[in-house]
Amino acid sequence: MAVAAAGLSWRRVSSSTGPVPRSRHGHRAVAIRELVIIFGGGNEGIADELHVYNTATNQWFLPAVRGDIPPGCAAHGFVCDGTRILVFGGMVEYGRYSNDLYELQASRWLWKKVKPQAPSTGSPPCPRLGHSFSLYGNKCYLFGGLANESEDSNNNVPRYLNDFYELELQHGSGVVGWSIPMTKGILPSPRESHTAIVYCRKDLGSPKMYIFGGMCGSRLNDLWELDIETMTWSRPETKGTVPLPRSLHTANVIGNKMYVFGGWVPQSAGGEISAPDGEWKCTGSFSYLNLDTTEWIGLISDCQEDKSNLLPGPRAGHCAVAVGTRLYIWSGRDGYRKAWNNQVCCKDLWYLDTEKPPAPSQVQLIRATTNSFQVKWDEVPTVEGYLLQLHADLPVPSAAGVPGAAVPETSVLSSQGGSSLHQSPQPLPSVPYPEMKVDHPSQTNNVVPNNVQVSLPSNSLLKIEGKDKVAAPENKNTQETLKNHTDATGFRESNAPSLLPVCTTSPQTSANVGELHDLDKRTVNPDASVSSTVSSTQTMVTQQAVKTESSSTNGAVVKDETSLTTFNSKSEAAETAHIAPSTRVNPGQTNDSHSSRTPQRQMKARDRQWYDVGIFKNSTAVVSQFYLLPEETLNCSSKTGSANVPDYRLLKKQDLFPGTVYRFRVAAINGCGVGPFSKISEFKTCIPGFPGAPSTVKITKSVDCIHLSWEPPASPSGNILEYSAYLAIRSTQLQENPSQLVFMRIYCGLKTSCIVTAAQLSNAHVDYTSRPAIVFRISAKNERGYGPATQVRWLQGKVGVRLS
Repeated sequence: MAVAAAGLSWRRVSSSTGPVPRSRHGHRAVAIRELVIIFGGGNEGIADELHVYNTATNQWFLPAVRGDIPPGCAAHGFVCDGTRILVFGGMVEYGRYSNDLYELQASRWLWKKVKPQAPSTGSPPCPRLGHSFSLYGNKCYLFGGLANESEDSNNNVPRYLNDFYELELQHGSGVVGWSIPMTKGILPSPRESHTAIVYCRKDLGSPKMYIFGGMCGSRLNDLWELDIETMTWSRPETKGTVPLPRSLHTANVIGNKMYVFGGWVPQSAGGEISAPDGEWKCTGSFSYLNLDTTEWIGLISDCQEDKSNLLPGPRAGHCAVAVGTRLYIWSGRDGYRKAWNNQVCCKDLWYLDTEKPPAPSQVQLIRATTNSFQVKWDEVPTVEGYLLQLHADLPVPSAAGVPGAAVPETSVLSSQGGSSLHQSPQPLPSVPYPEMKVDHPSQTNNVVPNNVQVSLPSNSLLKIEGKDKVAAPENKNTQETLKNHTDATGFRESNAPSLLPVCTTSPQTSANVGELHDLDKRTVNPDASVSSTVSSTQTMVTQQAVKTESSSTNGAVVKDETSLTTFNSKSEAAETAHIAPSTRVNPGQTNDSHSSRTPQRQMKARDRQWYDVGIFKNSTAVVSQFYLLPEETLNCSSKTGSANVPDYRLLKKQDLFPGTVYRFRVAAINGCGVGPFSKISEFKTCIPGFPGAPSTVKITKSVDCIHLSWEPPASPSGNILEYSAYLAIRSTQLQENPSQLVFMRIYCGLKTSCIVTAAQLSNAHVDYTSRPAIVFRISAKNERGYGPATQVRWLQGKVGVRLS
């Protein structure tokens, strides 16, 4: 099968929740982050609802729109600019077309009819359908379509168009007006139901618009290029097999490829294409054009029949939209020639991962104990799971002669009152990696992406950094999830079904990890490891000036030079271990693991063996064990560098050891296979007898200071004698070595809270390794000394905090 040979695997979405829209054709779709927004189309009448599908939660919803709500339309123009959507033209009823322009502010689901100025020369665009409407920068480009020459809507006299307009947009909202740009070269021939995309090569930087196919009485498969900077039309030469002439197909740009799916094509018999006025059919063919080399590559041929339901069936007038590198296709006519008011449409939703996922961020430490780590990493959009691996400084035995270990614990995070972090046993599902089946990429309830911040009004708005807000569905699940996200720790339990070994946490968590050195040279445990947590979503952003100049309070020590310490973030690649190729890859796939920079210390051969911790659906894990490979697999992998993925149910497990350094890496998995691994992070399990790390850190902002509080360690291992809180500060040493944070002790005492003054914060270093944050560390001391510290990154928004 061609598509299988290309490494592509279509997945049909099942078990979605919410009000699924009725099937249709002639509709349009755009994506705003993880949301697919669908409008219009027809099937037994023209639809006027706005439907939204959340790809992260597999949930449909109908937002409560307001304002100048447009009438239903089909074959209209539909583009997205940030969080606003523009709708132009289309058929509003049989034989009657529109040239109205509407704007939807998706942050408030507010419609507004806009009236652009007419062009200085010529007339504004006439009413039409089947035109292309493409966005680049602050301009939309309108080309072609079908007009009705008759004033009587029941007497349809078609006129194919090839006029070309430019619509200038105002920033944020509103439009300026239409213009008719002067172009060079030969204009494409008149057509409707074609596709148009805009692509800009990274190396050349000249944006181009490509028009493909369409209908002008007969179907077309010609390709046209417009250089937007010079406004020059041309016919680029292409390589490969050009797709059959078609209309009502879709074209989407992902990376440097234009993916073309479906549409009406001429009926072929014996390799001969029928005459222009002959029979035609619906197709499920799938091709892409490499926009850098202008070479056509066929993935699914027009004659390829699929009776196994592994591929989307033939269709036309469907919608297709790219969410990241994933392509979604929904509904459309299924190919039967019926009257307009009695057409059969597809009811299915499909997606295709076009590339392997990128490498996740480095594994970050949330908490360490003597025999476990709680870790996290940043979510990668549109993936089905994550493969987490480790290797240790200690020799790890093969499975030969090792008794089966107990089922590892996974984290269940409290959803009750209070905000403490709990750990309780939970069975680890036995899911063999090669047979992993996921109905949909994520079934958690309303997952909020990492760079989305949660605001707390009753209308449940999600704020996108640097852009307007996108309103989420106002249903019980969403509001409950938003409520959970406001907890001070940022941790909440997910009640969603988990198909893979997983421990869940709020995606709002953010941590920066590494190993603590010389926290307090008088009492520090040199082998103490680091644990970290995060500030609450309610304290994620602060841009209010702190005006007080008061000195230390509540026992805090200001600029105590004797308490300065440095923090060497090994996880930020200051010391990166060698990555050997994984010994486990998906059958039929290659593993894109990369080697990092030369390590500072030479590793022994045994250190290069990576062991699977498991496959996790979400981006957090509690690690207390890992899987051992059979001895013969180890011997084989040392020779070949790769082997089939083992069946985890048949493997033995090894517990983590106290006081041991473990290195972690993680790779994301989607329908194309396992992507490249992250950079390596290094953590150390705790040594028995020292206190654990303080937990449940809260940061509360006042007018002239902030309040820092925490809870005692879950395992104090004796009486807590004191706590120390530290603040990362600006330093010339930090400028010379950005990976080495310098900390100043701001509190030492028995209380589990302290006040951080404006004077202290004025010295703070803003860490930009992921998102701007001020870094705190808190550790506890017992009779044996200081245990691991909890690190907190207090998020500051896009700009550094301004303090007076």
